Amino acid sequence: MSPANAGNGTPESDYSRPTVRGKGMRTGYTTGACAAASSKAAVTALLTGNPMDKITIHLPIGQDVEFILNRCEWIDRTPGSEKVLCSVIKDGGDDPDATHGAEISATISLGPASEEGVIIKGGIGVGTVTFPGTGIPVGEPAVTRVPRRMIIESALEAAKEHGLGSGKGIIVEISVPTGEEVALKTTNARLGVIGGISILGSTGVVQPYSTAAWRASVNLAIDVAGTNNLDHMVLATGLQSEAFTKNHLDLPDMAYVGVGIFSGAALKRCVARGIARATHVGMVGKFSKMAEGYFVTHVAGNKVDTTFLASLAGQCGASKALQKEMAATTSGRHFGEIALANGQLSLFSLMSQMVCDESHKLLGDDAAKLIVDAMCYDFDGTLLGYGSTSPDGIPLASTSGTPNNG
Repeated sequence: MSPANAGNGTPESDYSRPTVRGKGMRTGYTTGACAAASSKAAVTALLTGNPMDKITIHLPIGQDVEFILNRCEWIDRTPGSEKVLCSVIKDGGDDPDATHGAEISATISLGPASEEGVIIKGGIGVGTVTFPGTGIPVGEPAVTRVPRRMIIESALEAAKEHGLGSGKGIIVEISVPTGEEVALKTTNARLGVIGGISILGSTGVVQPYSTAAWRASVNLAIDVAGTNNLDHMVLATGLQSEAFTKNHLDLPDMAYVGVGIFSGAALKRCVARGIARATHVGMVGKFSKMAEGYFVTHVAGNKVDTTFLASLAGQCGASKALQKEMAATTSGRHFGEIALANGQLSLFSLMSQMVCDESHKLLGDDAAKLIVDAMCYDFDGTLLGYGSTSPDGIPLASTSGTPNNG
């Protein structure tokens, strides 16, 4: 879960997905916007007695948008107990979000007046918050602040327009029929959101490959960990390195966050939330950039400098001829294959230690507040090398299959 859409995102083989929107890429609408539209439509249908096929809502960005309804049906027609369900199919545009195509439903009934005029409940497929730190009270449905406000405002707008009597309040139950299944593809369980997805979105609009959404999800994961008194975070540049690390560190699932290109921002967030230790985990390509002090590691921003890597091999005793061969490689993976084939293992620990040292340089005066480790893997999961700013090293639960880092 996150304050943007990233928490419901589809997991990928590498967190470093493209971050620049290309021409012609289509925006979509958040689960929060869909829930607000469904709610307004259902209130309108309940109060007018007329089925709805479309509805217009006002988004937080100041834009009015018309939504086509997927369903509008009476669940109960008993006088005084009427219930109406309306739903919208979420269109995420060209963003690869796991909730694209999900049905977002709102079931409306009337009850006693409440302070806000609207009570929001979570139905099937909407997660329940079980850990503090998300910005939603424990035990409440996982509907974040802006979507909650959108739902309330949209429902009240329809109530005012169609004459809801005084003393009456609106009860909104948000459901996502496929939510439990979709949630398995998200990081919700790691953040303590159980039983379904989160209803999200700070603007109402999904921007394809949104870096803002991604960074917000990283911040939230660290915030939740800090609130729950975790003192050690694993900052993974990709899904594979995260999975490999679970063989070596004895930490709860909440300690792992997919930072992708946001390693530097994640370090600073750890300091801000009082986390004592952060462990970078990744592969040669990303680590080579971080060892040079580049903490926004997207490939479009800077290429793997194999000449730099070859110089590290030189410091570890590689011959001039081997350094030349290494410098001529065209990727971190190719470089790693040449290094391994020639027994140049110590350079990976040197590089890992440089990642730790550059992390402390990035933190500046705050460096003393955070122990930083680094663990470098190959594509088969072998731990090639590691380093730490702690003189005691990394508290590894297992070192089986790892090289000699002496």
